[in-house]
Amino acid sequence: MATAPSREEDRTARARIRDAAIARFAAHGAASTSVKEIAGDVGISPALVFHHFGSKEGLRTACDEHVVAVLNEQKQAAMREGPQLDVFEALRQAADGPPVMRYLGRMLAEGSEQARPLVDGMVDVAMAALEEGARSGMLEPIDEPRDLSVVLVLWSLGLLVLHDHAERLLGVEIAGTPEDRARYVRVAIEALRGLFTEEAYHHSRAQLAGDSLEKEEADD
Repeated sequence: MATAPSREEDRTARARIRDAAIARFAAHGAASTSVKEIAGDVGISPALVFHHFGSKEGLRTACDEHVVAVLNEQKQAAMREGPQLDVFEALRQAADGPPVMRYLGRMLAEGSEQARPLVDGMVDVAMAALEEGARSGMLEPIDEPRDLSVVLVLWSLGLLVLHDHAERLLGVEIAGTPEDRARYVRVAIEALRGLFTEEAYHHSRAQLAGDSLEKEEADD
């Protein structure tokens, strides 16, 4: 999978086409989106899309690689913050970029064979995040990081595919604002408590509960 692109690359026609495709695929799915529609969103001819990506499948591959790169950058940045991570700021940073969560949900729901490298890339991202989290003091050291990464990715992706039920049962919009997602994140941290160091767990829980860390420690 590709590394995160530079700001300079993101000014190019290729990047604008890719970003328009991510938005279209996230909203309508790849199967229901035409190259002509993507080209129209960017204000170019379909021929230019084929010039840059070769085919619609080539464009989708570029979208997958970019989404994985964005996720890797976000997760690495969050893990580097260590136990004092600002959970809401991390969620805001994620919401400022492309519609990654909606894109992943759509691509997985379509069940294409091309979803395999996308899922594999996310497992790699999860492994790197676990390693960075252990270095920064956010997470406890993991004995079997790959197996855990697979489980965490499948859990997360399953939630994206079943997002309608998450909203119905929890009142949580998985691809919504940081405030919308807070309830899910709070429950997830509780379920995964053993992964976090004590400092990181208490700090994150205090933020999500709307209390100060000092008040929580006093209550304990």
